[in-house]
Amino acid sequence: MFPAHLDTDHVLTNVAIYWFTNTAGSSARLYYEDRHSAYRPEGPTTVPLALANFANDFKSIRRFGERDHSKIVSWTYYDRGSHYAAQDAPDLLVDDIIRFFAQVG
Repeated sequence: MFPAHLDTDHVLTNVAIYWFTNTAGSSARLYYEDRHSAYRPEGPTTVPLALANFANDFKSIRRFGERDHSKIVSWTYYDRGSHYAAQDAPDLLVDDIIRFFAQVG
């Protein structure tokens, strides 16, 4: 029923967290606000940024990333993990975060 990297317990746990804490709306608000904002940046961001591309998640398009962000510190592709890397590839995610902060100080 669910993709291989998502089991029923995982999905039910995530749904329950949003339901019991009544936070589904507030977690989606960022997307609404971004879509309806009149603010549009005039150039690429200058904040250091790292991207971790996990095998079973959306594939970011590098040329768009580089167009919109001038300080990409690292861009790493992983052969496993998904949108839920904290659950299904925590070792890769933690190592990537540690490596990023070691580079930016």
